[in-house]
Amino acid sequence: MAGPAGVMYLPAEQAPAVAFTPAEQAEIRCRTFSGEQVAELSAEQVIETLAAARRIRAHTDAIEAHALARLDQLRGSDRYVADEAALELRVSRHTAALRLHRSRQLTQRMPRVLAAMEAGQIEATAAGRVVEATDMLDDQQARQVDEQLADKLASGRVSPTSPANLARAARRLVEQADPDGQATRARRARAGRKVELLPGEDGLSTLAADLPAEVAASAYARIDAMARKQRHRGDARTLDQLRADIHANLLLGHDPDVSVPEAAATVFLHMPVNTALGISDTGCELSGYGPLPAPIARHILASENSVWRKVLTDPASGAVLDVGRRRYRPTAAIRDLIAVRDAECVAPGCHRPAQHSDYDHLHGWRQSGVTAETNGGAKCRWHHQLKDHPHWFLDHDPASGTTTITTPAGRCYTSKRRSPPEVRKPSILDRRSGSAPHAHDPPGDPPF
Repeated sequence: MAGPAGVMYLPAEQAPAVAFTPAEQAEIRCRTFSGEQVAELSAEQVIETLAAARRIRAHTDAIEAHALARLDQLRGSDRYVADEAALELRVSRHTAALRLHRSRQLTQRMPRVLAAMEAGQIEATAAGRVVEATDMLDDQQARQVDEQLADKLASGRVSPTSPANLARAARRLVEQADPDGQATRARRARAGRKVELLPGEDGLSTLAADLPAEVAASAYARIDAMARKQRHRGDARTLDQLRADIHANLLLGHDPDVSVPEAAATVFLHMPVNTALGISDTGCELSGYGPLPAPIARHILASENSVWRKVLTDPASGAVLDVGRRRYRPTAAIRDLIAVRDAECVAPGCHRPAQHSDYDHLHGWRQSGVTAETNGGAKCRWHHQLKDHPHWFLDHDPASGTTTITTPAGRCYTSKRRSPPEVRKPSILDRRSGSAPHAHDPPGDPPF
């Protein structure tokens, strides 16, 4: 036993018992492990160690935030606090200033997010995305978002599996907390669009463009489609190399010698009809990105290049039942319905837009699985192929939108499809447009 006066040793049978949870035991082992010891761990023990390392890192990030805030307080918010911290943290002054700003926001306005960091749930990267989403709110609004986000995390309605998940949830809550300011901030951000050249290492540099979300998504989708078409032609370059080379050729005015339909650059903007008509300012989402302010969404909708599609939803649950498809053959109609219903790849943590993902038979075509919306889900090519790996299991329920992924270590991760944008007046939807696709629709190209 240790105390202010020193250390006293007791026989083992007289020492008080200290009970540690399995998680605490894993963290204690993680802190004392050497590389040689890790090299002898089993797969299950390695997964436990990774989880423990993540919890330790999150807790350490929280302590750093507390320490930076305390240093800022002790120095009277002096302009050189970041410089002093940078020397000890061994980072640039710019990086230290960003961490200092994050620590101020967390300690003063978002204590519950900070508590989640201390508990090992959220790391600094994810917390930083949340802080960024709430930066323009006043203190009361930020604390409201903090409370609501913490409640969603505690109830499991928001998963902390990736920074993108938390950032999206935070943006939705920000939109609710300050719907009027959201459009103003979005317009200001869009006015700040720019292109940057960032020098890199080994003869490479990064050309980065800050663009409106729908423009960036459309541009990337087109480049990606061109790269995939070139790849299918037998080009030996990787998809990443092809995307980079095609991007450069287009910017330099060179012909990349590959073309794709205009639909390849399509992005889905989900908008309730009452919001489109200006009756409401809620419920707008861009697939692969997240919520957009209604005025910005209506501006996109008014573009001469925009195409409107009618979506029939259940008035009680909001579930997508049918997508206007007058110009499509039945199989394409099913794919459209899946793309609108799922919005993104159904795998937990994956945000690839559904319209750029595969239609995946839940019960395989070769095993007599029908091609219907009740037997299909959107999966990006990576997770589509992962499903067939013998040690991975990906289970998806189209009705509830719940997906569970089981790893080779036996750990399960679950996510649920986001509810589609709210439609306040379902009576204005035309229910005579036709029924949902049926099970007897012809299949797409196997294998699935």
